[in-house]
Amino acid sequence: MNRKELNPDESPQAAFGAQVRSLRERHGWTQEDLADRMGYSSTHISSVETGRKSPTLRLSRRADLALRTGGMFERMWREIRHGSLLEGFPEFVGHEGRAVEIRLYEVGVIPGLLQTPDYTSVLAESAVKRGAITPDQAAERISLVRERQAAVKRTPPPLILAVLDESSIRRPVGDPAVMEAQLTSLIEFADLPNTVFQVAEFSMGHRRPFDLPVTVLTLPDRSLMSYAESAQRGHLERDTKFVLPILTAYHQLQAGALSQDVSIAMIDRLRKGTP
Repeated sequence: MNRKELNPDESPQAAFGAQVRSLRERHGWTQEDLADRMGYSSTHISSVETGRKSPTLRLSRRADLALRTGGMFERMWREIRHGSLLEGFPEFVGHEGRAVEIRLYEVGVIPGLLQTPDYTSVLAESAVKRGAITPDQAAERISLVRERQAAVKRTPPPLILAVLDESSIRRPVGDPAVMEAQLTSLIEFADLPNTVFQVAEFSMGHRRPFDLPVTVLTLPDRSLMSYAESAQRGHLERDTKFVLPILTAYHQLQAGALSQDVSIAMIDRLRKGTP
């Protein structure tokens, strides 16, 4: 019988497969035995163990049940899936999907929750061209944006308060058609009953309290959580004594930003190509 030697250090996917094989053999099961317990073919299990097939969320959960690992394989799957994302971001996304209030501030780009599909694709494709991520990771980023947007369209929807730095709406992304559609989408977003939209214009200068993107979530139990990121890492903060000053600064940002009506008028002028 040919047995492929596994190198778990090769990649997160290889580590997943090696762990499946190790635990399967610890139980004294063949691939057929595990396949029967998980509802897959033995060929599929073999392909996952050797890294020829990527695990799915469904397979990961069934492996956790069959091998009694307490969710370990699902966590490994999420690491594989979100490996190109900043530390803390995958966990943040889970909380974002159940938040009752979302306060966000973005610099330089339109935030994911407000992006059109074409805008998201241009950003992902650009990252691939720069060699920052792989095509597969780009596809995962695009999929994640869709999932995040779907999660906040639940009933009842969360209150979303968005303040965008003026650079976000003036920075060209893609061709003019992509930007026109994106700006139109922002106008439509602002018209929703559960949203507040503002632009922090350049003239705020030193009065702008944030230099980097930040989000503050209010969860169903009214607890607060913040997420902030730099170019290299993200930080999820749960301690109220650290989150409250960020919330205060966010309120100061809103007070200094343009009103929603003036913000929409600015975007409409940009959309029409007028000064």
